[in-house]
Amino acid sequence: MSESHETALVNGRGSAFERTSATVVGLGVLTFLFAIASMFDVTGFETQILGIGLFTFFSIVLCVAGGAVIALGVASRLGAVETTPSDTVGLPVGGVFGILGGVAGGLIASQTFALGIAVWLSISVLAALGMVAVTVLPREDIGSTVPAGGIAIAVGAVLLTGVVGSEWSWDPTNLEATFYAPLVAGALVALSSLTVTWAAAKASSGFGSRGRQNGAYLLMGLNALSMVAIMAALVTFVVMKGASKVLQGIESGLGVGPAIFGVSLPIDWPFVMNVSQGIYVDVPGVLPAIMGTVWIVIGTILFAVPLGVGAAVFLTEYAEQGRFTRTVEVTTNGLWSTPSIVFGLFGAAFLVPRFGNTNSLLSGILVLGFMLLPLVLITSREALKSVPDEYRGASAALGVSQWQTIRSVVLPAALPGVITGVILGVGRIAGETAPLLLVMAGSPFPSDTPGVFSAFEFSTTPPFVTNDALLTATSALPYQLYATITAGVGAADAKAFGWGTALVLLLVVLSFYAVGIALRKYFRGKLHHE
Repeated sequence: MSESHETALVNGRGSAFERTSATVVGLGVLTFLFAIASMFDVTGFETQILGIGLFTFFSIVLCVAGGAVIALGVASRLGAVETTPSDTVGLPVGGVFGILGGVAGGLIASQTFALGIAVWLSISVLAALGMVAVTVLPREDIGSTVPAGGIAIAVGAVLLTGVVGSEWSWDPTNLEATFYAPLVAGALVALSSLTVTWAAAKASSGFGSRGRQNGAYLLMGLNALSMVAIMAALVTFVVMKGASKVLQGIESGLGVGPAIFGVSLPIDWPFVMNVSQGIYVDVPGVLPAIMGTVWIVIGTILFAVPLGVGAAVFLTEYAEQGRFTRTVEVTTNGLWSTPSIVFGLFGAAFLVPRFGNTNSLLSGILVLGFMLLPLVLITSREALKSVPDEYRGASAALGVSQWQTIRSVVLPAALPGVITGVILGVGRIAGETAPLLLVMAGSPFPSDTPGVFSAFEFSTTPPFVTNDALLTATSALPYQLYATITAGVGAADAKAFGWGTALVLLLVVLSFYAVGIALRKYFRGKLHHE
């Protein structure tokens, strides 16, 4: 250990430096998450944190964090603590800060001062070059901390002085759009907190290669965290908007619910258990749409999964790897990326005329099955390829036939991957609207559920089995949601019904996800035990 480093540790300056940088990282991550939440209206500017409003909290934290980060960089540059900064932060980082500076300069010049295009472009270029110079020319500790801290302080000052207040809005010149404070302020806070957290993370590791690695890890972690936060914010947003309608009128008790097979259920959930002939009836419900969605998903899986897995087994285990298999691979990738409306047009032109020339549940199942088939084939092939060849070789060494090896060894090992592909596809097919409008849609608010089980009839003449329910148009949650929006989502009742339908659709999709994840976990555990 060097003498200077020992002195820093004894005097406590090194630990103070680390504590400060760690504190800034924690505050930055917290501010980043609250900024994402405010952008999705999960939290509002009136939300109280430590007795102060969220807007003011953002401002104070950014100013304090920005000042602290600059202090960390200056302390490193003056040698108050032992660090190992490089000579420069690098052109890629300078380019990022240059883009931020150029955008900020151009927006201020064009939108705030209404300068001409030549003038504000010149200001934008000068601001970008100035930010690049401030970032790249100094040593790494200054080049990392001063621009990041300056951005945080500038954004905090803009919010604290009321330049961008809670009632602020922005109407860009020559653009028919209005940006309001929650979105703009949330984006500014998220971006500035991200840069100041990155700079503090580099400082906590003493800059240099370790600092760059720590900063990169932090950015990747925040990226993953932001995706999770956005997903959680979207779900929370839908729950907040639709929960009141979905939970309206729930009663529990012995015999209060509808009867199934002559037995009354112990719960009455009107929105989920009622049928409805429109939005504005006394107690609307979505049961027919729920059952339509469930039958679509089940039928699609029963149609696509056996075909997809069977094709994957042939292409992976039997077919010679060459031009044919490459052609199939390119074709399946293209089919999976084909817009859903194209599948709907195919169903309307090819399937509907062959099933009584009318929309039907069976047409919807087949169209969505064709959509799911490429994904099942792609993921199944990858899962089969991931099975080690040693499994096949060991089975063949025992005298087991190729089919028995595939059935008893390869498929069980690949099954978790196959289920993963099905899980990914269920979310898409359960929420599709465009194909259903063309091949399946009947009344958006039917008065009865599709009785698929009870409609089966068997005979001694071809086709030996018929099912009128499969050949009848029905509704589904995405189609009903579309019909609700087009019927007048501006009305209070329609708006509440629409958000309630969206929440139920989300719960149905998540339920299928949960079933798929449980199955995948079961087969994976069974594989490990064996």
